Amino acid sequence: MATDIQKLIGTSEEDDDEEMDMDVKEEDNEENGGKNTVAQIMAGVSGGTTSNSSDNQFQHQQQFQEQVTTPSGGARRSRPLEEKERTKLRERHRRAITARILAGLRRHGNYNLRVRADINDVIAALAREAGWDVLPDGTTFPSRSQGSRPVGGTSAAVTSSSYLVSQQTPPASLRGVSPGYQTSVEYNTCRMRGVFMPNPSPYNLSANTQSQIPAVGEGGEQTESDLHIGGSMDTINDKQIAEITPIPKLPERDFAATPFIPVYVMLPLGVINMKCELGDPDGLLKQLKVLKSANVDGIMVDCWWGIVEAHTPQEYNWNGYSRLFQMVRELKLKLQVVMSFHECGGNVGDDVCIPLPHWVAEIGRSNPDIFFTDREGRRNSECLSWGIDKERVLRGRTAVEVYFDYMRSFRAEFDEFFADGIISMVEVGLGPCGELRYPSFPVKHGWRYPGIGEFQCYDQYLLKSLKKTAEARGHPFWARGPDNAGFYNSQPPETGFFCEGGDYDGYYGRFFLNWYTRILVDHGDRVLSLAKLAFEGTQIAVKVFIGGTRQPVMLLN
Repeated sequence: MATDIQKLIGTSEEDDDEEMDMDVKEEDNEENGGKNTVAQIMAGVSGGTTSNSSDNQFQHQQQFQEQVTTPSGGARRSRPLEEKERTKLRERHRRAITARILAGLRRHGNYNLRVRADINDVIAALAREAGWDVLPDGTTFPSRSQGSRPVGGTSAAVTSSSYLVSQQTPPASLRGVSPGYQTSVEYNTCRMRGVFMPNPSPYNLSANTQSQIPAVGEGGEQTESDLHIGGSMDTINDKQIAEITPIPKLPERDFAATPFIPVYVMLPLGVINMKCELGDPDGLLKQLKVLKSANVDGIMVDCWWGIVEAHTPQEYNWNGYSRLFQMVRELKLKLQVVMSFHECGGNVGDDVCIPLPHWVAEIGRSNPDIFFTDREGRRNSECLSWGIDKERVLRGRTAVEVYFDYMRSFRAEFDEFFADGIISMVEVGLGPCGELRYPSFPVKHGWRYPGIGEFQCYDQYLLKSLKKTAEARGHPFWARGPDNAGFYNSQPPETGFFCEGGDYDGYYGRFFLNWYTRILVDHGDRVLSLAKLAFEGTQIAVKVFIGGTRQPVMLLN
């Protein structure tokens, strides 16, 4: 039977050539048919002629032929061989374009089109995609979701000697399935002379569940229009019997094995005022109860260095935070706390102003080099320069020691919250906005997006580090910052340092950028190593700034 089907289908290039020859022959037959018709008419005319003269009869037939064949009186000639070849070339070109269109629809549109589909199949597939039902004879009507289906069977009118493809609209949950998914009944409505059966789909059930149900009745009448054939077809008493397989339901997505993701809500930046007290305890309690009713896991809050250690070194006031943490414990929520060693205010999204501790500001007035400095000498008091991480300029302590004492005081003050697991994570601030980055684009210095910003390495402590590193490399004249790196709102092509082929790719540029980056990484390593010591056994997180966006927190063990 497979051999008979292959003979009936014919998908080789030889068959394409044969079909094109048939097309050419049909056109020739049309011409010859026209001539035969003329001859018949002529014969009929001559049969009714009463003249016995053969010459008169021939002249009469010749005149009639000239009048019938062409309006201008010239006889039609058969097409030359060259025109037939051109017709074949045009047909091959058309079929090549059609093949490319069908390949694109199968690959990118998930349309289940047969190999030798024509424009009717494409239109039917597009109609089904739009939510219409298309019968094998071309009858088109809205689907069940759009309107009622016509009652009664429909006689299948055959317009091709090969086969037709009936394709049912897949359910919404199955849209987007690979092109190999079988969603149609493919059969021949002309007494099943040629049957095209697609390859078995991996989505079909096993053959054990298949049953034999009549699919097409005698005379091409469709008796079951919604069957999905997944096997072979046999002929019994001139009727087609198909082994069908119902479409299995794809398994629903199961989220039971999905890892648990806790949800924390960040409190307003100014929930604790400058006196380290709760600004609105009653209103805050109501808000926390609302969060509890929404089944959040906990809250996140900033513990500001400028509030807790505001007036005197190593004198910490945790009163407001203690009351807040007690409220959180009573509601059986959890906490994520942020060690914020930067000032709040002046950046995008800041609605409160919390400066650095007052005693730090006093030191800065006499020694402004504890802050980051740009090439023009403008200071940035948002956070301390990393150049003093090892310099004892903060009342006998280094910046790293100040950070460590603060974190150790917090750990001792709220030891019971760590022991009970209420404080689940500690985020450590490493720079401006708590992020591990340079304050290269401060708004208060006139920066506007998308300016490139400026290097912040011109305080005496970072310049001393740069000089020491340059001398160690044997190039003491490299102990300087770039003088052609532009300004805060410059664009890279406008500078001699960042433009294509600029100084950044030279020996000095590579040396400077390597030093500038290493200072950043070393600062993060120093602070985090002490944070791990202070918060042993607790998850530690940091914020990084990459490519102009704040990346998600990075968890550290």
